[in-house]
Amino acid sequence: MSARTSLPETAEAPHRAGFACFVGRPNAGKSTLTNALVGQKVAITSNRPQTTRHTVRGIVHRPEAQLILVDTPGLHKPRTLLGERLNDVVRTTWAEVDVIGFCLPADQKLGPGDRFIAKELAAIKKTPKVAVVTKTDLVDSKTLAEQLIAIDKLGRELGLEWAEIVPVSAVGDQQVGLLADLLVPLLPESPPLYPEGDLTDEPEQVMVAELIREAALEGVRDELPHSIAVVVEEMLPREDRPADKPLVDIHANVYIERPSQKGIIIGPKGKRLKEVGTKSRKHIEALLGTPVFLDLHVKVAKDWQRDPKQLRKLGF
Repeated sequence: MSARTSLPETAEAPHRAGFACFVGRPNAGKSTLTNALVGQKVAITSNRPQTTRHTVRGIVHRPEAQLILVDTPGLHKPRTLLGERLNDVVRTTWAEVDVIGFCLPADQKLGPGDRFIAKELAAIKKTPKVAVVTKTDLVDSKTLAEQLIAIDKLGRELGLEWAEIVPVSAVGDQQVGLLADLLVPLLPESPPLYPEGDLTDEPEQVMVAELIREAALEGVRDELPHSIAVVVEEMLPREDRPADKPLVDIHANVYIERPSQKGIIIGPKGKRLKEVGTKSRKHIEALLGTPVFLDLHVKVAKDWQRDPKQLRKLGF
């Protein structure tokens, strides 16, 4: 009996594990927030709307919980078959997660796009919803207070009950930990769903393709963001290398929709494509933890966003 009394109380909180997804208009800061929570680069970030096409899961490991973040594309009014498929992905995801974080940038007044998403969310009754006010580093406290009041009011108008309203800045690392603290209790009791140390369940090839696409998106003119798709054709460790000096050979194709776009991606004397290679290689090496030889080719897949066969080939 005496041995037991010296032990700390055993009424420990049960372990929780589950899925959370961030939704919001394109470019509301969803991917940046996912990366900040996981503490590593898992979702691609870009200041262009509609960069996320795959459901990238970031995994936040804590002693008492495991929070699996599902990063969905931004919900928008679709203009192409690709757009419609992306919206379907979003709705399917919403139906399957344990908690939904609705990202609303602090520096933009609520608009019709936010209302459109809020209405859709109001129709999902059982899942708790957290309003996440992103990019708070860009505004003063008065603007932030007005945004918080507007979000509260929007919820009341639509019969949408916020479990929490949390202001965060992923870039300034403000309140990101607090957001995780508030999401965890909304998860079901469960043992961990992924091994300790896993940060994402995306196959490495998909993540490598995303990193190349992110680098290709940087600085290209506005007509290109949706026209770029990347497929990693081959990823193999080079043979005949000593064990302490491994090298991975990666062959990837960057697809665009029209021959006229080729020059934009390649740049004068191939300068731009070289930059894309150098930049993405750095991130890929960090991801794989090994030096990489990256071989990039630009190819035309005519109007791939509207062609079901090409969409399938490019992984959509």
